[in-house]
Amino acid sequence: MSEILFYHLERSSLEEVLPGLIERSLQRDWRVVVRTESADRAQAIDTLLWTWNEESFLPHAQLGDGNAAAQPVLITVEGGNPNQATVLFLAGGATLDNWNEIGFPRVVFLFDARDAGALSTARSIWKTAKELGHDATYWRQSMQGKWEKQT
Repeated sequence: MSEILFYHLERSSLEEVLPGLIERSLQRDWRVVVRTESADRAQAIDTLLWTWNEESFLPHAQLGDGNAAAQPVLITVEGGNPNQATVLFLAGGATLDNWNEIGFPRVVFLFDARDAGALSTARSIWKTAKELGHDATYWRQSMQGKWEKQT
């Protein structure tokens, strides 16, 4: 079973949160797949990761740019795990294709609190994850911006 982490974006945007989560994943020697709902969003995340922080470097590529298997961070709209990643980030409305073959030890579902459709999708994914026996956890930002696991 996989660990499914739900990050409820209430105080910060996807663009503010995702690079930091990717950076922490790389610090743990985890490989990453970022799956988006569209090629436009994939391009925007690609640009974001190049410009996010002048003091740090997030090595990454989009699927189709070079050798996917060699990328520590791979951005894609496709399913699968072409770089043998440890963690899958679902961003901007992307969802899981097949619950029976997730192929990732960790899945991080980032959803915007201001989007009713995203909230509905998150609830549906939560319900399915729990029914299938996955370890689902829910995370919210404190007033100070720190992520806290909710019980």
